[in-house]
Amino acid sequence: MKNKLLVFLLTISLLLNIYYFCKWFLLEQWSAATREEAIILSEMILKTVESEDYLALSEREKIIAIESNINKFKGGVFPYYMEVSVRTEQQTYLFYCSDKQCSSMENGGLSYSIYEEEKPRLPFQNTD
Repeated sequence: MKNKLLVFLLTISLLLNIYYFCKWFLLEQWSAATREEAIILSEMILKTVESEDYLALSEREKIIAIESNINKFKGGVFPYYMEVSVRTEQQTYLFYCSDKQCSSMENGGLSYSIYEEEKPRLPFQNTD
């Protein structure tokens, strides 16, 4: 009886370890930022806010949120798999590095915005 229980617990432990390793190896390492990449992404947000495309966008539309993202599935080399999303009421604008040294950020595309047909998700009252 003890041997069966021990084998059962060992099997469950082994299966859980395999599951968590595969989850990390197949999913998380490709979409989660390392510590260094997180610092680079935060610097990219600052460069985005200072960019000409962002300033022109902020004059036209109301900026709701800014988010950094990493997607190594896209391929390419550093820093081209990193992006900054600027969400407005109409669209989400995607900003990418303009060159390999990421000296500036530029608007590289559009995406659907959750705010187009929904209210903002924060429960704060509008003070306007």
